[in-house]
Amino acid sequence: MTDINVSLPYIIAALPFVGAVAVFAVVVLGERISWFPQFVKYASVGVLSTYVQSVVFYFLASTCLLCLAQGDWAVEHFSLPGADVSDSVRAFRFAAATAVGFVIANVICWVLNRLFVFKPGKFRWYVEVSLFFGVSLLATLIALGVSSLLIRLFGLMTTIALVLEIAVSFFMNFFLRKFFIFRG
Repeated sequence: MTDINVSLPYIIAALPFVGAVAVFAVVVLGERISWFPQFVKYASVGVLSTYVQSVVFYFLASTCLLCLAQGDWAVEHFSLPGADVSDSVRAFRFAAATAVGFVIANVICWVLNRLFVFKPGKFRWYVEVSLFFGVSLLATLIALGVSSLLIRLFGLMTTIALVLEIAVSFFMNFFLRKFFIFRG
């Protein structure tokens, strides 16, 4: 597997550029695609929720669940402890750390989506939150299943599996929440 060495200062330096491109896209595409500004707000909430889920995940993955392999990028670049465990044990622990991060991040995500992104009121709040978690759970289980399978069968790096899980969940969640749970 090719080692991608991107240092944190370069990533941080790129954030203003990414923000400027996003603002430009909202202004230009927002006039042509009515749901695009909402998508950008959703993405912003998603980034925050993903950050929370990732922090919880890496905290657990580097302390009590130890599911980062020795060659994992998080081990190499952030000096987190790696574990010498089998891929099947690592996949199980990956799923457990993901589950805890999922619950915490989704509570935050539901509140922020309700306040800033979508129009609540299609369902009572307790039905809405149940559907919100159900959609998130469905998307996460599908993505988690694929990621865990790739870890078991191909020894995929835990960090790549996490990125894949987040990307698949993100797009499934947006469209299901927009058209099924909230009032647009």
